[in-house]
Amino acid sequence: MDLGIKGRRALVCASSKGLGRGCAEALAAEGVNLVINARSDEALQETAESIRQAHGVDVVTVCADVTTEAGQQAVLAEAADVDILVTNAGGPPPGMWTDWNREDFIAALDANMLAPIALMKALVPGMASRGWGRVVNITSMSVKNPIAMLGLSNSARAGLTGYVAGTARQVAPSGVTINNLLPGLHATDRMVVLDQLVADAENTDPETIKSKRCEEIPVGRYGTTDEFGAACAWLCSQRAGFIVGQNILLDGGTFNSTM
Repeated sequence: MDLGIKGRRALVCASSKGLGRGCAEALAAEGVNLVINARSDEALQETAESIRQAHGVDVVTVCADVTTEAGQQAVLAEAADVDILVTNAGGPPPGMWTDWNREDFIAALDANMLAPIALMKALVPGMASRGWGRVVNITSMSVKNPIAMLGLSNSARAGLTGYVAGTARQVAPSGVTINNLLPGLHATDRMVVLDQLVADAENTDPETIKSKRCEEIPVGRYGTTDEFGAACAWLCSQRAGFIVGQNILLDGGTFNSTM
């Protein structure tokens, strides 16, 4: 299927690896030119060159922390005219509810709620003035299915979800759609870290933890970044113009609900 976005330009945040890279790769495969961002310049440049070689699209890199105001300004200086925005940032550290203080919550809100909002406020008006745009926020399955040890993430991402619910309906008449993708467990570096943390706490090995987790996922495995990227590209496509303000789970069926 031709997704109808060849020649469009996208900003994909935190995209040198993991789910962000999966989204960047999938968009590039559809002929979308990219602005990609990460905190590590070495990984960022390697990803950019790999995408250029594989897909022949233009790739601009911005090494910056997109969760900070300075990082956002650096990214926006290169991406002011994009048609597609994919927001993404690493989640806050895990822990127990007794571990976190006000500063921890402020940091989580800055990274996983306020940063995506700032990027949307900066870029959506231009999309609206041109009559077309797509925004996809990478959030988490924890929005629907809270994860106890990720309480900071649960809170911040739920706040972003509420903001999107109202904002998406306001900008839809201008041809701009805003939706959220809610990843479950995917084979990324972050899952390697989380599996190791649980393994250390339970005095076992990460592979045992991964096997236990997979037993709880109906498809019996972690998701792949390719699968996630494909879903993102479709939501960014010309074909998805009637999908507004939705929270789409990519969790292998883990969340058990009729609706």
